[in-house]
Amino acid sequence: MIIIRNKKCLAGFFSPDILFEKQGEYMMYHRLENSIIDVIKEEQAKLGYCKEEIRLYYPLSSLDHFFGTEADAEEMKKILTGFGAYTKEKLGNVLVSHKGDRFCFHIPEQGAEYVHEHMKPNEFIRELVELVGKHGCTMQQVKDLFLSKGKQVQMEPMDNGEFDLMIRFEGDGEDPYYYCFKDEGCHIIYHRFLPEDYADFGF
Repeated sequence: MIIIRNKKCLAGFFSPDILFEKQGEYMMYHRLENSIIDVIKEEQAKLGYCKEEIRLYYPLSSLDHFFGTEADAEEMKKILTGFGAYTKEKLGNVLVSHKGDRFCFHIPEQGAEYVHEHMKPNEFIRELVELVGKHGCTMQQVKDLFLSKGKQVQMEPMDNGEFDLMIRFEGDGEDPYYYCFKDEGCHIIYHRFLPEDYADFGF
């Protein structure tokens, strides 16, 4: 049961002073926690595992997308008050700070260890990082990797000077990202965006 403690909800956006509670625990943090886990997975796939503290940075606009809010920095700080308690079981007590609209999430060593222990050997992000890290990787090989997963795949050419191709898995709640690729000649680089952030960039 979700208890909403405010007088009203305007235009589909929650007021920042709303508390989301479920059996005494804060909720509505799962998308942000999943995003942090995904970023750590990606970094461990690229750099290897090290039991260490991690600092990740999110712009206010991305956090507003997670919570369906139009909060300013101080309001977002209030929304995130219970985030450390929520993440304690998996990532440890994540500390949140901000400078202006830039929020820092300080993840303790427990978080890096948790992600490492729960990363599957055939994790897609690991396969992708290994593929694009190979000299001579082609865009066709990237396409083939996505298609090999047996899921519905959307591919769209891009001509904005930054990327050449967007690929995503359609209707995949576990991997909602838009993967954008650029052929640099001798190698391929990529960046992935959550759907709302992708829309904000106007690609």
